[in-house]
Parts: sequence; structure tokens; C-alpha cells
Amino acid sequence: MYCRPLFVLNVMGATDFGRLQSALLASRRMFVLATLVTLIQQVSGTPYVTGGDSLHGTDCSGLASWVSNAATGRPVFGDRFNTGNEQAALSARGFQDGAAPGALVIGWNGRHTAVTLPDGTPVSSGEGGGVRVGGGGAYQAQFTHHMFLPMAPEQLQGEPAAVDGPAVVDVVHTEVAPPAPDLAPPAPESPPGGAGDDAAI
Repeated sequence: MYCRPLFVLNVMGATDFGRLQSALLASRRMFVLATLVTLIQQVSGTPYVTGGDSLHGTDCSGLASWVSNAATGRPVFGDRFNTGNEQAALSARGFQDGAAPGALVIGWNGRHTAVTLPDGTPVSSGEGGGVRVGGGGAYQAQFTHHMFLPMAPEQLQGEPAAVDGPAVVDVVHTEVAPPAPDLAPPAPESPPGGAGDDAAI
């Protein structure tokens, strides 16, 4: 069944899309974070196994692979990297050099790697056992390399992308019910003799 929107908002190409872009960026961040938190909850407790790439076990770079795969829409398992080819693998997934607040950040050296989720949560494997929330995350002093995943393709650099000609944005109007009347019970009356709520019984 086709539902027709109650009204359509026509947006001309010269319209300022700043607010819309900010809202879409916030939505993307929330979606990526929710995806990653769900993944970590599912794989938490996976044993530490060098070179592993399944729920039977993985190592630090396996976990970083899973997280970066999930964040970029790839299948979580089967496309792992290691600390030797991590920079090329992350670049291929759209990561950029350095770190950025509110972004997915991965740090590594030649022996170890760890992740910090966009909300600042550190995630690791091999720091006191298998996969777990905790550890030093991507910002450990031992890491000589850091890369982050931008939360928007435009990287928020400059103006929003230009739109040629008029664009049409469908906005569905929904009716909001008025708030219910205040049905709170009346305050109890004080008993005869003037005793109030704080009176000892």
C-alpha cells in the first residue's frame, strides 16, 4: 500500500543545507556507534588466539579488523589485517592519518593495536585476556601510528555539496496528540490537630 505524504517541501538549490548536514552527520555517528557497540557486545569474551578470525578466537589486529569492517559496511569476519599491513588496510577502508574527537580511532605499533570507539570507549584484545571493553584504547603511549574514520564523506571541510537545480525533500507530517490533562491526585489534607507529613507517628 502506498502512503502519500501529507505535504512535500520543495527545497531550491541555493538553500543553506548546514542544519540538514549537521543532523545527518549526527545520525551517522549514532548509527556507527550503535553498530560498533552491538558488535563489541557480541564478541566480548572471545578468547585471544594469534591470527584468529572467528568467535573461537582472535588477536588484537583481528579485533581492529572486525571493528573497522563493521564501521565501513564490510563483512565483519574474513577480511582481517595485521599490524604489518594495518595502515594500507585502514586507508583502503577510508581511514585517515591521525586522530579526531568523536571518530573511530585505531592506534598501533609493530606488535599491538587497539581501538577507541567514537564515544571514547576503549576496546582491546590481548590486554588482560581476549576481547573486552577496556584497556588503553587507541591512545596508548606505545602506539606510533593512529588513523581515524571520518564520520562524513565531506569531512566537514568547507561548504556542503552544491545541488544543481531544485531538490525535493519529502517530509511526512504527523499529528501529535495534545498532552493529557494533569490527573495527579490532590495533596492529602493534614489530619485534625495540625500534624503534617513530617509528624512522628
